[in-house]
Amino acid sequence: MIISIIIPTYNEEEYLPVLLNSIEKQDFTDYEVIVADANSTDRTREIAKEHGCVVVDGGLPAVGRNNGAKVAKGDYLIFLDSDLELTEDYLRDVLYEFRMERLGIAITQMIPMSNKIQDKIFHDFANYFMISVEKIKPHGAGCYGIIARKELHDKCGGFDESLTFGEDTDYIERLAKEERFKVLRNAKIGVSTRRLEEEGIMTLAKQYGKSTVNDFLGKRTDAEDLNYNFGHNQEQLTTTGFENLEKRMDQVNQIKTSYDNSVAAYNNTKTRIKSMHRRRTKKVVFYCVCGEGMGHAIRTGVIVDRIKDKYDVYLFSSDRAYEYLKSKFDNVYEIGGFNTVYRNNKVNNLKTLSNALKRNPTNIKVGYETLYKKAAQLKPDVIVTDFEIYATMVSKLRNIPLISLDNIHMITQTQIDYPKHKLGEMLKAKGVIKTYVVRPKIHILTSFFYPKVRPGKNAVIYPPIIREDILKLEPKNGDHIIVYQTSRESEKLVKRLKKLKDEKFIVYGFNRNETDGNLTFKQFNEDEFYDDLASSKAVICNGGFTFISEAIHLKKPIYSVPAIGNFEQILNGFYVQKLGYGEYHEVMNAKRVANFLKRLPEYEKRLAKVKKTNNDGIVNELIYRIEKYSKLN
Repeated sequence: MIISIIIPTYNEEEYLPVLLNSIEKQDFTDYEVIVADANSTDRTREIAKEHGCVVVDGGLPAVGRNNGAKVAKGDYLIFLDSDLELTEDYLRDVLYEFRMERLGIAITQMIPMSNKIQDKIFHDFANYFMISVEKIKPHGAGCYGIIARKELHDKCGGFDESLTFGEDTDYIERLAKEERFKVLRNAKIGVSTRRLEEEGIMTLAKQYGKSTVNDFLGKRTDAEDLNYNFGHNQEQLTTTGFENLEKRMDQVNQIKTSYDNSVAAYNNTKTRIKSMHRRRTKKVVFYCVCGEGMGHAIRTGVIVDRIKDKYDVYLFSSDRAYEYLKSKFDNVYEIGGFNTVYRNNKVNNLKTLSNALKRNPTNIKVGYETLYKKAAQLKPDVIVTDFEIYATMVSKLRNIPLISLDNIHMITQTQIDYPKHKLGEMLKAKGVIKTYVVRPKIHILTSFFYPKVRPGKNAVIYPPIIREDILKLEPKNGDHIIVYQTSRESEKLVKRLKKLKDEKFIVYGFNRNETDGNLTFKQFNEDEFYDDLASSKAVICNGGFTFISEAIHLKKPIYSVPAIGNFEQILNGFYVQKLGYGEYHEVMNAKRVANFLKRLPEYEKRLAKVKKTNNDGIVNELIYRIEKYSKLN
């Protein structure tokens, strides 16, 4: 069960059927409805049972909501007042946005079940107010669709039953101190205007105005202070202010009509201009990919293959990544890029800088000619960057929303652990990383380790993106060890493995086919590589994220030798050892590898506990963010 809908009632035979019918019309079925009734004297209970609801005893709203939550089976609780009506796809929209935004507590916006202009203005103001203070003072204008994780509800003790007014806002505030709160933007709920009609707009404004001011002052408001009761059966209240407001409604309606006509004319003009520039049925996504190594390109290939039918995707990359993506997709363009230079498995900072300076004028020209001009021509709705530097520049220059999707920003966005003697390299890496991607809308991170996101950072973490062919593999335990090195400078390290004459090593990364004692060198062939990896008993690699992630997925113990000076690889190797998936060493020698092989059962035991995942979560996250930030709505 995913959702439990909880409705407190008292003599609601008139309104409850409307709400229950709207629930039953939802294009969503994994829910239960719990009615917590406060001893109604009409047919409320009978109506609830006729609609298949679970009925429990209620009381004041806080009591009823808590009683309903006690028997709820859902992972998420939705608290509704009985005089509401769900809009189309309400449940689906609520659950989707709630999950995607990683919320613990949320509330939906309101639309009045009335055509009166004063009702719309009143509820629009309430929505605007809730949104404007959501990060300052989490607030609810009533129990008009409060959504909470059941685990969080239980942890915080539910609604405060000692409160006779404002128990909903108190509930939101307490839960929002534990987990993230938001006023949902997509799902809206129909709200009855009976209280407006019974009590008058001025009375309600005074009631909620007083209670809201008290909330901001840290005070709680009692129902008696506001002349409020649960049954809403008091005599209709009128005020001179309301009578004056009624007299002026014709003027307001005239102003509103004039305003609506102006907005319509503006929108028509805007639509015509839009259609002149882009006649298309799909949103345009620019996907910019770092060209260094193959990890960025491999995961981009997986992602783009999943979204290319939904969006018009244009890819931009350099070097091997460009060649790889061009072989798989249309609309792939080459731009400039930078590469790290290694000497003896160590980053050569001087040579890396020298090459960058030599190539920079050409890179900027190619980046401008290709990426910037394509952006001017095609007007992308969003740019997605996998650690590609020119994406940020074009995003800022052309005011296009930027989404970052990579693993490298784990270093800047999360509270990582790392070898303390690598502090200098961590700071250097963080400085470089921050220049590549500047202030995106969101950092979508992919990782096999899951530290906390740093306070104030807008980031989410998903399991590693694994190639579909790897996901289909059934791992076996053979007698060989895969050696995967992407730097030619590592060849002399590999030669040291010849001392382990009783072990078989299959070596990839040096682009040749030959046998040298117990070392079998192979040129890269995807099908053969997959078979060798799936049937290996362990792997030896640098600190490359993609290969390590695939080895973990296939439960293969890892001996990691990161390139010296490459902090990202150091971090990956460090977490391999920290999580018990293998070992991290700064050098490779035969004795250490032999000791590693003796400990394989220990690492296999830890790897067996790793849950298998797929790519659905991160794909859905990206689609959600594209839709949210896209300029074409």
